[in-house]
Amino acid sequence: MRLSELRIAVFAILMVFFQGCGGDGPEPAPPQKTPEQLAVEALTGSGSLTWVIAGGGSVTRSGTNVTELYQTFELQINSGTTKTYTSINNNDLFDASGNWSFAGTNFDKFILTGSKPAAGREISFTRTGDNLRLEFNIPAPGGRINGVFAVAGSYVFNLVKK
Repeated sequence: MRLSELRIAVFAILMVFFQGCGGDGPEPAPPQKTPEQLAVEALTGSGSLTWVIAGGGSVTRSGTNVTELYQTFELQINSGTTKTYTSINNNDLFDASGNWSFAGTNFDKFILTGSKPAAGREISFTRTGDNLRLEFNIPAPGGRINGVFAVAGSYVFNLVKK
């Protein structure tokens, strides 16, 4: 074998060696999240989020501003195997605590457990950045407190992340 042939053979072997030593290629993309996972994250972040009126939120009932009734309202929504919630300063509209679940398979509505007027209602939600908008309706028969239609109406809660 002549020197030039030896150089070509060594060069070819080195090329094969260096190509084999390259990286493992691009990292595979993480698996896509399901619509349900995305909806849970919108409500609870990475496990739990608290949403409040203070700091820019508002509440309307049938188009009338009733924010003053809920100025210190807080709603904490938790994910996990049992989806739970707690609320404070809720003006007897929400239960103090309970569970929540999605209403249907579109994952844009949830239902709270409990016995207060908002429990058992489909609550539509939309999250935009640090804002969460809840919309639900309490019909007159379900809106009674002490026999009065005190809370019946269409509600819109514009909440901010605490």
